[in-house]
Amino acid sequence: MAMTEAEKKYKGWIWMLSIVIPLAVAALFGVNLRKLGYDVEPLSFLPPIYASINGLTAILLFVAVTAVKRGNTKLHERLIKLCMVCSSLFLLMYVAYHMTSDSTPYGGEGFIRYVYFFILITHIVLSVVIIPFVLFTFVRGIAGAYQRHKKLARVTYPMWLYVAVTGVIVYLMISPYYQ
Repeated sequence: MAMTEAEKKYKGWIWMLSIVIPLAVAALFGVNLRKLGYDVEPLSFLPPIYASINGLTAILLFVAVTAVKRGNTKLHERLIKLCMVCSSLFLLMYVAYHMTSDSTPYGGEGFIRYVYFFILITHIVLSVVIIPFVLFTFVRGIAGAYQRHKKLARVTYPMWLYVAVTGVIVYLMISPYYQ
């Protein structure tokens, strides 16, 4: 099947965002405003909020897929848009927290430490990989290329759900070590 005009129109933007977002997050992650001499309070209240947003995203994704399977495409579309807003809010809060707070080292020992780092690393890698998948899947749905949307969504959905769920798991595992 041929690419829709919307896909052609947004293809460059999607790839640009898929590169710029992870690079910007990585760059900003290394910037601590307090260590640079700015008088800002640590935003230490944010981790449970952005972890909750990840959890909400996982629930909304599940409900969105259930809705479309039941033929409720309008609800599906609204929920997916809300998932994208939630993911964006998560990202903004995550960066804001790390720009104002010291990183928290994981204090677990033994086997659980390996489990934590496996979950963390797969979460981080897939959170980067998922960006173009989400954006292309979204554009295909909005453009009405439903067969192509559905085909890509079968890959996008489990990855996005994994990232959302593991975000909560990572938070729960590291939260006892927050200062």
